[in-house]
Amino acid sequence: MAKYKDLVGTAVRDIAGDDGVVTGQLWYNTSENEYRYQRQFAGDAWSTQAALNTGRSILSGFGTQTAAIAVGGETPAPAVVANTESWNGSAWTEVNDLNTARLAAGADGTQTSGLFFGGTPPVTDATESWNGSSWTEVNDLNTARNYIAAAGADNTSSLGFGGTPGVTGATESWNGSSWTEVNDLNTPRRQMMGSGINTSALGFGGEDPGAANLANTESWHGTSWTDVADLNTISRSGGAAGSSNTNALAYGGFATPSNVASGKTEKWSGTVWTESTDMAVARVNLGRAGASNTAALGFGGTPPTGTVNEEWNANVAIGAWITGTSLNTVTASSAASGTQTAGLLFGGDTGSRTAKTELWNGTSWAEVNDLNEARNVPSGFGTQTAAICAGGLPNPPATTGKTESWNGSIWTEVNDLNTSRMGLSAGGTQTSGLAFGGNVTPFNTGRALNESWNGSSWTEVADMNTARWYSAGGGTSNTSAIVAGGEIPSPPSTAATEVWNGSAWTEVNDLNSSRYSVSFAGEATAAIAFSGVEPLPAVGQKAELWNGTNWSNVQDTPTAKTSSKGIGTSTNALQVGGYTTSFVATVEEWNGTGLVTTTVTTTSD
Repeated sequence: MAKYKDLVGTAVRDIAGDDGVVTGQLWYNTSENEYRYQRQFAGDAWSTQAALNTGRSILSGFGTQTAAIAVGGETPAPAVVANTESWNGSAWTEVNDLNTARLAAGADGTQTSGLFFGGTPPVTDATESWNGSSWTEVNDLNTARNYIAAAGADNTSSLGFGGTPGVTGATESWNGSSWTEVNDLNTPRRQMMGSGINTSALGFGGEDPGAANLANTESWHGTSWTDVADLNTISRSGGAAGSSNTNALAYGGFATPSNVASGKTEKWSGTVWTESTDMAVARVNLGRAGASNTAALGFGGTPPTGTVNEEWNANVAIGAWITGTSLNTVTASSAASGTQTAGLLFGGDTGSRTAKTELWNGTSWAEVNDLNEARNVPSGFGTQTAAICAGGLPNPPATTGKTESWNGSIWTEVNDLNTSRMGLSAGGTQTSGLAFGGNVTPFNTGRALNESWNGSSWTEVADMNTARWYSAGGGTSNTSAIVAGGEIPSPPSTAATEVWNGSAWTEVNDLNSSRYSVSFAGEATAAIAFSGVEPLPAVGQKAELWNGTNWSNVQDTPTAKTSSKGIGTSTNALQVGGYTTSFVATVEEWNGTGLVTTTVTTTSD
């Protein structure tokens, strides 16, 4: 039998613990007498980048992930614009405008050599060439049209296909000086997506003459179109990236059957489309850039305001969720304190209100002394040995302001909240905390109330800007906290995010997805919000990471849950219990670095 050293080129090391290990290698943990292995999770991810200067939709774009052009489109006013912006990988800069303002045009090329053709209003055959600093009018298309797809390498070589009026399959090839009509698409359509170059392109999705969305994909090899495998999601008016007919990315757009904005992303391998990680913000009519299906950019579009800019990276190190050790009791709508390796869960709903408390030591859960009052949807904060539980719902419709303090072994009643509430958020330590939001009967409006804890009593301080309950929130003390999402009367959920500085709440960048009954771990400068309702009846799996400025989508949780509880930090967290189609005891662990250590079971010959 081959030895491990012969297979991997190095011997199994003895290490007293898990520190100093090399990712991808096996070692023997002499402290635990176990063989262990550390691996790096990799995957595909969209991340939020600096916004466009001018918010717009139905715009065009071309270039690469780090060097792109955004051009034309329609602002929310509405007004058709000629604006051109250049992207350097970190910021957008306004450069020289088009000669003629228009939207729904085809465009392709590089940041220094591009082509822009067709569009509206009115429907036009006009073509403009970009040299890296300015636009020049050149020879027109043979057929005037808008909502035209494009593929091309630069301003000397391009392909324009499909479009309207008439919903056409017409295809034209640009040689640097004029357009030539070539073979048509097999299926006429408009609002389709295109990628690749003049001799090797891909056209996919779109809308047919009967106004039905399509999943059809066609491959261009320089002379004609060939039908190939369909998209998994029928879509139109999305973004596209790619270098040839063997390498492409489709993202966003109107998705069937609901025909609403989608964030769905699919990768083309040359033979088949594979679904991957969704965009952070579902959008249609967005600008696009990217020379492959591993690195792309999606900017503008609607909704919301047309300035959103996201970057796509494939096969990169990502955070990972793995299954952890389950609770002893199925529980939802509880409160918690502590860290990923030393946590405490208390109160909640097991099918009836509970006072149960469970302690987590990093390996297993143990039942310890109960709260004095059984209740669900309370708030909690602190550590595993010094925690606070406040508010909740002991007996509907009567909310409570009762506060209890945990010393590591028992709960003791202390001074109540000034206003009884349930479904509130909280953060801090046993001697310096904050409790905010929540609801009281008749449970239909939410509260913006905010109370500060000094270790012995609660004091009302400045309210939140948005009244809400069942929100994600936490913090490190009564001077630093964050709240995001939550339930409001109408619409049923919000994405609003606010940060507390000790004297006032400030509105900052919203969650990418509106939702309530959200789980949370972290603080005002670094946090993760996950799962929740977005909105009823959709129970979600989305996880979003807060970097102190923006929220960005990260790896989804393994199971769609609502009313679960988060414990820990933005890089090391637990999702505990919750509700799927019933109350559950399941626990998932978040590893923000994606480095996951597993114990290897050995067998003898």
